[in-house]
Amino acid sequence: MDEVKNSSLYGQETKNRLKRIEGQVRGVLKMMEEEKDCKDVITQLSAARTAMDRAIGYIVARNLESCIKEAQEEGGSAEELINEAVQMIVKSR
Repeated sequence: MDEVKNSSLYGQETKNRLKRIEGQVRGVLKMMEEEKDCKDVITQLSAARTAMDRAIGYIVARNLESCIKEAQEEGGSAEELINEAVQMIVKSR
């Protein structure tokens, strides 16, 4: 899973997720410039982090799905791929 096997893994849905996150981060910066309450800034940062975590999970899942299909076609086992995907998610936190 070191590389993405198919460019569709980074399709428009994935890009849209990241664009929303980008908008959230810009919103947080604006809140900071406007000296908004710390609690509100942290709430928005937390929402952006959650969105980023979900984007990571989505990308890993799509890549894993593709890799498992490829391994099955070649008669291989998916166990190592699954372990690697889990480790990628764990490291992202």
